Amino acid sequence: MLTYIVTFRCNANCVMCDSWKKNGHDDLSPEELERALLEVPRLDVVRLSGGETFIRRDLLQLTEVLLRRTRPALLHVTTNGSYTERIVEFCEQRPRTTPLELLISVDAVDDQHDEIRGRAGSYRWAMESLGALVERQRELNLTLAVNQTVLGSDNAGSYPSLRARMAELGVRHQVVFSYQESATYSEQTAGSRATAISPAGSDSIETFGAIGTADAQHLLDQVELDARRWPSARGARLAKRYYLGGARNRLLRRTGKPNPPCVAVGAHLRLNPNGDVPICQFNNQSIGNLREIGFNELWRSTAAHGAREWVRACPGCWAECEVVPSAVYSGDILRALF
Repeated sequence: MLTYIVTFRCNANCVMCDSWKKNGHDDLSPEELERALLEVPRLDVVRLSGGETFIRRDLLQLTEVLLRRTRPALLHVTTNGSYTERIVEFCEQRPRTTPLELLISVDAVDDQHDEIRGRAGSYRWAMESLGALVERQRELNLTLAVNQTVLGSDNAGSYPSLRARMAELGVRHQVVFSYQESATYSEQTAGSRATAISPAGSDSIETFGAIGTADAQHLLDQVELDARRWPSARGARLAKRYYLGGARNRLLRRTGKPNPPCVAVGAHLRLNPNGDVPICQFNNQSIGNLREIGFNELWRSTAAHGAREWVRACPGCWAECEVVPSAVYSGDILRALF
């Protein structure tokens, strides 16, 4: 699996993310990406994220390179939904033989979402993007979903109203919990080995804002019940059950289980906008740059071996973008759920 942050540039000023504060002017061009991927083997999943992915006017060209070079079974793109015309054109013009999962970030309804995203109009734009595509999913070989990042009790309480609006559209509504910090997205820990995985190791989640035990339990009861009704295509329901079960254990301080063997710098490759290959979301230390070194040499390097030792010693985290690949590729998702 590849997680490629195509840019740190963003047109939102989210309260829980410093990506928009970063220098975002050294992104790989499509030609540079093509060279960087020359030795990368075939992949199962390619996930594109940001920053805001669609701030890049050449996103289609980047995607065509990725699909041609890595031939994935699934393409996943995350967006804040603000560039409706670009998003629709991308969905129409991309090679449609590869299924696309388009995940639009919506954290609350109306003004509360705008406050979290730091830009007036954010909720309206996201809804316009959803509305433009919801009836065209089969035609475009596309699956739409909304991702609500729960910062704490304040926007956890907006889950029912947001769920109701998504139900009207027939769009899957899913939830992730934000950490206080991330070496990838927190300006003060950029390029470092973050200690923000959790002060208590793998046994808790320290969310961006406070969330009380009662609020967490009430939210999880609703989310887990709703997730059972999702279609099971491509394992989305199975993966979400696994993530939510571990989140419940940690938020309610029950146990740090499950805790799958991490596959960072193994089955899960991360690529930063400038070509750096970081260890994971919580350790943005680069093991090398694919602008400067071939993938095979980088992947077998002393730095890569050292990174894998760090990963093996890590107590673990519960960030969905790290946990789900680890659960799938280690097989722990089957052991935990069955």
